[in-house]
Amino acid sequence: MTSVAGWAAASTPGAYPPLPRAVAQSFYRRMRAVAPAAVGAIERDRASDARRPFPDTACGRLVRSLDDAALRALGMWTHHRCMRFYDDDTSVGRRLIREIAARPSLGWTADEVRWMLRESAAAGPAAADRFTLPHAAATQLPPADRPAPGLWPEVELPRQRRPG
Repeated sequence: MTSVAGWAAASTPGAYPPLPRAVAQSFYRRMRAVAPAAVGAIERDRASDARRPFPDTACGRLVRSLDDAALRALGMWTHHRCMRFYDDDTSVGRRLIREIAARPSLGWTADEVRWMLRESAAAGPAAADRFTLPHAAATQLPPADRPAPGLWPEVELPRQRRPG
């Protein structure tokens, strides 16, 4: 799995503190663990009725089956995939990102948020929803760990709701 930003962007100074290679590798390892189920769920949802309520979709069933750590990995994987392959066919992935972003108290880490911000910045403005998940995740960090305001454009955050 390759980052849109690449290792150079993940480890160079800039708006976001550099990530140690071991930290980034741990993200990729966790994302690879959820990727097969995510690909299957996204493909099943692409082939079905897009108007179905999220809990009734394959992605909704997958989300319900995961603990918080696996759900964070799923969010990071889906975010990563949508940033790399952003086109008209990412609506299912973007819906999944919005649903994960709307879940409170997932235990996001500052490193996870910085990684997603780097991915989002590297994707460029064509990926309109690129800051949805990192912004929502950043709001769940303790104030001292939050990235400085103004590092991303204003985005409309999905309304936080209870898991279920």
